[in-house]
Amino acid sequence: MVPAAHFAAAGSGTSLAVMTEVAGRVSESFESRLRAHEERCLSPLAVQSYETRGRVREEELCGVRTPFQRDRDRIVHSKAFRRLRNKTQVFIDPGGDHLRTRITHTIETTGISRGVARALGLNEDLVEAIGLGHDLGHTPFGHTGEAALDTQLQERFGRRFHHNQHSLRIVDVLEKDGQGLNLTHEVRDGILNHTGPNLPETLEGRIVRIVDRVAYINHDIDDAIRAGVLCEEDLPRAEVELLGATGARRIDALVHDLVETSEREGDIQQSEQIGTAMLALRTFMFDRVYLGPHTEPQHREAREVIGRIFTHVAENPDEIPPGPGDLGQRIADYVAGMTDRFALGYAERL
Repeated sequence: MVPAAHFAAAGSGTSLAVMTEVAGRVSESFESRLRAHEERCLSPLAVQSYETRGRVREEELCGVRTPFQRDRDRIVHSKAFRRLRNKTQVFIDPGGDHLRTRITHTIETTGISRGVARALGLNEDLVEAIGLGHDLGHTPFGHTGEAALDTQLQERFGRRFHHNQHSLRIVDVLEKDGQGLNLTHEVRDGILNHTGPNLPETLEGRIVRIVDRVAYINHDIDDAIRAGVLCEEDLPRAEVELLGATGARRIDALVHDLVETSEREGDIQQSEQIGTAMLALRTFMFDRVYLGPHTEPQHREAREVIGRIFTHVAENPDEIPPGPGDLGQRIADYVAGMTDRFALGYAERL
């Protein structure tokens, strides 16, 4: 440990040399202390921070951050992350100050995931990096925008769009003017496989995959009630009685079940009863909110806006910023990167 007096001296501005000496000693011992801590405290099933399978491009280690902490910082400082604050979660360009956006969903997912990881003795820094990066590739207008862009790409270019694949493209290719963020293999795998047919390789990635649903189902219920699309009495009784009458209680029940079942099974799993109840709530939300009649006017507007922008830039490719890939890929990159407000303004100008 570094004596407190050294910090006091450095903080007073009286000795830059003392500060440099302290920083040097910390960085010299940082990796060995972290390795010893993780060996002592983490589960044998956890990914240890210095046992990563590496990056696409090799880098020197940082003296005061683990590889996964560096990934977390790179994601938080990325332009794509900042754009999430103006991207839809459920309600397009929400006027209410308390309705979620894509960035609040990301933060909630990450926080719950860290809690699960800590309870199971897994690597919190890895979970945090995956959680913060998992939705970077979302289009404007949420899943409606994603489906609309996918349809346009299929019809004109014979290709598909999936936000998880685009999230990986952002961190690998698009950020930092084409250099990408050069993240570790484990974070890239967790981002790519937080949804879709394949499970993440790590237990940390599998936590984010399940917690993503835990978070959005419950906070989307909260937002739908706040927006007047649902009322408490509309929620399915059996699932509410099992999981809890409020979002906080439901999340608590889901997290406790996930932790206890995962500890027992040696994998990230829910019990059959609780998992079935969560999926029933998800189905209810698709029927009543995501694809329901109350939000159909917004979905219709989103499809029209994406279609109008896509057609225009496909016929006027000179208006697309330069970037890697063929025309279809560049259009996908451009449209997916838009925020709700930018897309609405762009379509209005057309």
